[in-house]
Amino acid sequence: MARILLAEDDETMRSFLCRSLEKAGFEVTSVANGIEALPHLATGNFDLLLTDIVMPGMDGIELARRATKMYPNISVMFITGFAAVAMDRKSERPENSKLLQKPFHLKDLVDQVERFLAA
Repeated sequence: MARILLAEDDETMRSFLCRSLEKAGFEVTSVANGIEALPHLATGNFDLLLTDIVMPGMDGIELARRATKMYPNISVMFITGFAAVAMDRKSERPENSKLLQKPFHLKDLVDQVERFLAA
């Protein structure tokens, strides 16, 4: 079973994402921002970092940078409702990352995660 670290500052969105991914068979640890994610990352037991880009404290791109520095093989998937932010910061994202634009259907997210982890 793949383990996912989910960092999303919107509580409702985080709850929906977590439940959908758990129903699909993933083990999910969810946090509200990048700063909260760091202690969990220290365990090194995650297959995927699924993170929003725009969050208070530490944004998703900085979180991904730190995660891939610690664990170069971790997969990173960004979710964002801010296309302009995502495009402006494309050069800062890890090479092996994927971007999923909000809004999206939860089934699409699960399908994307499954395909991304299988690749």
